[in-house]
Amino acid sequence: MFARHHGGRFLLRIEDTDRARSTDEATAAILEGMTWLGLDADEAPLMQSSREARHAEVAAEMLSRGTAFKCYATPEELQARRDLGEEKRQAAKADGLSDEARAALLAEANDLLAPYRSPWRDGAAAPAPDAPYTIRLRAPDDGDRVVEDGVQGTVRIQASEIDDLIMLRADGTPTYMLAVVVDDHDMGVTQVIRGDDHLRNTFRQIPIYEAMGWQAPAFAHVSLIHGPDGAKLSKRHGALSTLAYREMGYLPEAMKAYLLRLGWSHGDQEIFTEEEAISLFDLAGIGRAPARLDLEKLGQINSHFMRLADDDRLFGLLKPLFEADGALQPEQQARILRALPHLKDRGSTLSELASAFAFLQAQRPLNMNKNARKALSPEGLDRLAGLRHELASISQWTAEEISGTITSYCTAQDLSMGQVGQPLRAALTGGLPAPDIAPVLEWLGKEEALGRIDDQLVQAGS
Repeated sequence: MFARHHGGRFLLRIEDTDRARSTDEATAAILEGMTWLGLDADEAPLMQSSREARHAEVAAEMLSRGTAFKCYATPEELQARRDLGEEKRQAAKADGLSDEARAALLAEANDLLAPYRSPWRDGAAAPAPDAPYTIRLRAPDDGDRVVEDGVQGTVRIQASEIDDLIMLRADGTPTYMLAVVVDDHDMGVTQVIRGDDHLRNTFRQIPIYEAMGWQAPAFAHVSLIHGPDGAKLSKRHGALSTLAYREMGYLPEAMKAYLLRLGWSHGDQEIFTEEEAISLFDLAGIGRAPARLDLEKLGQINSHFMRLADDDRLFGLLKPLFEADGALQPEQQARILRALPHLKDRGSTLSELASAFAFLQAQRPLNMNKNARKALSPEGLDRLAGLRHELASISQWTAEEISGTITSYCTAQDLSMGQVGQPLRAALTGGLPAPDIAPVLEWLGKEEALGRIDDQLVQAGS
């Protein structure tokens, strides 16, 4: 929305520096999800791993500038440092300690667990000529660090809270922290909008821009989505992947409209088309508080967009659901297509909507549920037989003609609509949910409708 609103470029980068998590399957899921939502990048996706040589080149340049250094601390030494810090923190909780002893232990723990400042940051000699090393950023020494965030406002921390972060591992591969900065710079990124769980990373990344003399982009950090209970969204709240919502029966335009409104507002308007959103979107409308996922609200928005959907497109989306237990027969498809424009409001997801057409898919002879069998009493069947004769004489099989015929039959026989309608509905649907009976008869078609009635009359006669 931001890129489109400002006439800029929307770029997609797959950040795959974590080899264990960045599988081909994970990348394919990202790309498929983006395509489903219609979030098409203006350039081909960039794989971060393809630029390792460039990342290493920048790390080497920072070494020559003195803004980075070689650090010979081993992972084992760093872990031992953290373990000792935790031990001292736990020891400070022991009973019987004096205030002075407790304070001393906590001071030692805090020093050990503080953001790491390497003893080699000021050029100390290597422990051995062939000792392995990482390349670390020489973090800013003191003072305040300030970020003017497009959503969070002015955010300030102490420079001492920034560690000498690793940019190049001992095996020569870059870390995310270095790679993301180099790639943003080289791709010409001017605005970064991301989750507020990255806000701390921004303070660690800006010194890399400064170390290279580069202009940092503007940053905006959006609050994460929480579950209905207010806790950070997790697997226990249900579907997490984009494609999972597709499988749950939501339309992509509904997902976009819902997610837009979940974290952003413009007056009291609840639903936006993509064109409206592009025209109106701004960072000022993004709220700072975490939004809560509300599937009921998503369902309402999805219902809205299902009603607006083109009939042919909607049928194409519903067809796999109709054919879950077997291919549609031509006559079944014809019935569904006749009814589709009139039944679009019968569900909040595609699967719910598909179930509303079950009475049109049912194969003869229909299975009758308990309520349907009850409606087909001997008395009800007698009335149904008389009505069947009148229906057979209709030449124009339309809901209007059918409704008039049923009304005339009820009047002539001194019957209420319920006395005729209940056994008729039972014979036509088997007790499955269905709307008004006259449209049901029209959608079924004359031959199918009379055949369903005959099935029940013949069965009763036998």
